[in-house]
Amino acid sequence: MFINFVSSEIKKWLRDPMMSFMFFYPLFLGIIGRYVLPWLSKSTGFNFQLYTDLIVVLFATMIPMLYGALIAFSLLDDRDDHILIGIQVTPLSLWEFLSLRLVIVLLLSFIATIFTIWFANIGNLPFIRIVQISFLTSLSAPMVGLFINALAQNKIEGFAIMKATGIIIILPVISLFFTDAKEFFFALIPGFWPAKAISCLIKDKLNLPLTFIWYYLIGLVYVLFLNYLSYKMFLWKNNN
Repeated sequence: MFINFVSSEIKKWLRDPMMSFMFFYPLFLGIIGRYVLPWLSKSTGFNFQLYTDLIVVLFATMIPMLYGALIAFSLLDDRDDHILIGIQVTPLSLWEFLSLRLVIVLLLSFIATIFTIWFANIGNLPFIRIVQISFLTSLSAPMVGLFINALAQNKIEGFAIMKATGIIIILPVISLFFTDAKEFFFALIPGFWPAKAISCLIKDKLNLPLTFIWYYLIGLVYVLFLNYLSYKMFLWKNNN
């Protein structure tokens, strides 16, 4: 059943031009990192190596946001088609239905983030670190999908909310310019913790307030809590 569900879900996404484009977006970003940025460095003389952590943070946070939007619009379609209501009279519970979809989008985001950072070849990160960072950032994909659905009534509102949540990407990047206690003004932004963990790995000589492991573990606990909160908001929305 799971294989059939995954197959039908991917076919559904591929029928939507915007969603199918998102499947190729990781390759697009990887090409920018691997070929375009070095070419620009040679052409303009601008040293992108000084901003390696910033570039990796952008890649690592943008991809889960895109896949979060993917699942968000898929769920909005299901709401419009009253599928979520129909699920309640089937052997498959709403939780099982959501879990399957969220696991799919989490895995896609995880694989895509690993590929992008690895293929871009920026920062000289060991592969195990790429996997760790990708796992942490990918946990925001289901959170974004549920959060958009908890607030939006339709796909138009969902698109507007998705654009507004771009601040989730911008603020962690800004936080990289702070290396003292002031950085914790950004602590409520989910991407702050993985951004700082990445900065620890790439610029290990920075005297940051915490070490990589603490940024990583706090970020892990925080994003899991936000996933739980988004799920509860989603259930409340669909039960009212």
